[in-house]
Amino acid sequence: MPSATSDPTASALPLRDSARDGLKIVVVGGFGVGKTTMVGSVSEIRPLSTEEVMTTAGVGIDDSKAVTAKTTTTVAFDFGRITLTDEMVLYLFGAPGQERFWFLWDRLFAGTLGAVVLVDTRRLADSWYAIDRLEHHGLPFVVARNNFDEPEFTLDEVREALSLRPEVPLLDCDARKRDSSRDVLIALVNHLHSLSYAQESTP
Repeated sequence: MPSATSDPTASALPLRDSARDGLKIVVVGGFGVGKTTMVGSVSEIRPLSTEEVMTTAGVGIDDSKAVTAKTTTTVAFDFGRITLTDEMVLYLFGAPGQERFWFLWDRLFAGTLGAVVLVDTRRLADSWYAIDRLEHHGLPFVVARNNFDEPEFTLDEVREALSLRPEVPLLDCDARKRDSSRDVLIALVNHLHSLSYAQESTP
């Protein structure tokens, strides 16, 4: 899925001198599920992308059967930024989806508050590794079904297929649209807040 920024005039907006706190969220998921697109759609700056043209070197290694129109791929990570307040900034990192780059994920998870797992209902099995690694690290996450076309499964069917716990938020999104990507991030923040409140309420 090609990178898309809802505001084509977005540029490298300077970080405010008053900014003191940085929060980190990671977007993970399978190959070609739309992670680069999501980071690009919601970032207030022109996102840093490490996309490279796909070559014959990836043939037989990267499974691109379901994304035949894809011509580029992330080889390190995507990076975007959202200013929340004068003092607080949210940093977004999009993880590479190919199996050969999974070794980078543990480093990207360091210091992360939570994650978005982006899924494509045409390739649900590609999401299992992301969910497994997040659960292994004990990181809270939400799951967002990226609607490329008409979804093949209902949200309840997706939840069952991915064996998601009832408390894990699952929602629809269109990673190409800023408002939709923003709503996914808000859902994650609300989830983190709920978990924090539950922990504080536990005697």
